[in-house]
Amino acid sequence: MDHRDARAAMRGAQFVDPKALARIHNLELLARTVVDGFINGLHRAPYLGFSLDFAEHRGYEPGDDLRRIDWRLFGRTDRFYVKQFEADTNSNAVVALDVSSSMRFGRGGLSKLDYGRYLAASLLYFSHSQRDRVGLVTFDREIVDYVPPSARHLEFALYALDRVAAGRPGSLAPPLFTVTERLRRRGIVVIVSDFYEEPGAVADAIKPLKFRGHDVIVFHLLDPAELDFPFDDASSFEDMESGRRLPVVPEGIREKYRALVARHTETLARLFADSRIDYALFNTSVPLDYALFHYLARRERLSRVR
Repeated sequence: MDHRDARAAMRGAQFVDPKALARIHNLELLARTVVDGFINGLHRAPYLGFSLDFAEHRGYEPGDDLRRIDWRLFGRTDRFYVKQFEADTNSNAVVALDVSSSMRFGRGGLSKLDYGRYLAASLLYFSHSQRDRVGLVTFDREIVDYVPPSARHLEFALYALDRVAAGRPGSLAPPLFTVTERLRRRGIVVIVSDFYEEPGAVADAIKPLKFRGHDVIVFHLLDPAELDFPFDDASSFEDMESGRRLPVVPEGIREKYRALVARHTETLARLFADSRIDYALFNTSVPLDYALFHYLARRERLSRVR
């Protein structure tokens, strides 16, 4: 499912430009804004389902969202019960965010790293609201920060996201091998990266997580300029991973560049499909609601399989 499918399914929702979110300096407030707007939009949309189907009641516990209390049932029983939904799977949900140097790029004012931070925070906040145990990994060529999955670790994960900075060149295989070794309990693993490696190497780095029984979802982030190559003037371009600078005449290579990017993303999509790994390409101008919708659709399919 791509963002056009999400737009069709969520007619009536109000989407937030990712650049507008940059004005919200509190990451938890940002995540709550995105998730609450997404849920409200989903309820207003004609296409409702996706793991929000009612399953059962359970007794209220301190910290539960008061909006989930069934007040009609309270009126009959004089006791507090909350509505539990199909998405309340109480599974592990871990987001692995690439913080390598190439993620600093952002021609429109919002870097891939900032978009990735907002996306990771929103996914973790949403999963926590579904009573999942949430965890976070940030990595470049090795693990930078690791917050193990727990029902009480949302605050720690958001704090880690709030202080991330892209620095060193990255490599997927070593840190993801470490993640695979650390995550003993099966769950959902979301990988957020720009995947600046050969498609075969990317797939080989991620497949072990799938082999261990995790449900793997991949979000491929690219800046609009990386997809369209809108540059006109001849200039020197810097490789943000290696630091090398190359003189380039954009008009002479634009079509070839676009073809290379298309081939790269198409190959990734095929390799992940072959391994039954869910893959979605997002440019950083796409509202985060679309990514949440994709994630929720995937959760719904997984809950049916289980």
